[in-house]
Amino acid sequence: MSAHQYDHGHTLAGWVGCGIATVGAGVAGLGVCTVSGVLIAGGVAIGVVALLVTWALHLSGWGKGPGVRPRAEWGWRVRDSAAPGGHAECLGCRLAGRGRRAAGGGAVQPVMPVQRTGEPETVAAGADSVR
Repeated sequence: MSAHQYDHGHTLAGWVGCGIATVGAGVAGLGVCTVSGVLIAGGVAIGVVALLVTWALHLSGWGKGPGVRPRAEWGWRVRDSAAPGGHAECLGCRLAGRGRRAAGGGAVQPVMPVQRTGEPETVAAGADSVR
């Protein structure tokens, strides 16, 4: 039996990114305590590196998209089988050009009523109509 009954998203990308970001926060905090702009900038730079490393690992399949994964993929050492095609509602995948789009390109198409042959064209009276 697993220790977790739900998929909490524990992934290699999450653990590595969190570890690098923790180091960056520590360096930035040390910079605040010692009043060193160089350390603060270094900590922020390490935070940006954490973001990029996490994104790269996510795109290579070591992350997780929104929603629940199949139970066989709950382990943090298991690659995500949906990563190559992109995740439907994932900002990281959309930024990389991988996000799946809804049918019709994701754009909302207006629905127009069908006009039957021989039926006169109706014009709605409103602010735009000419009298």
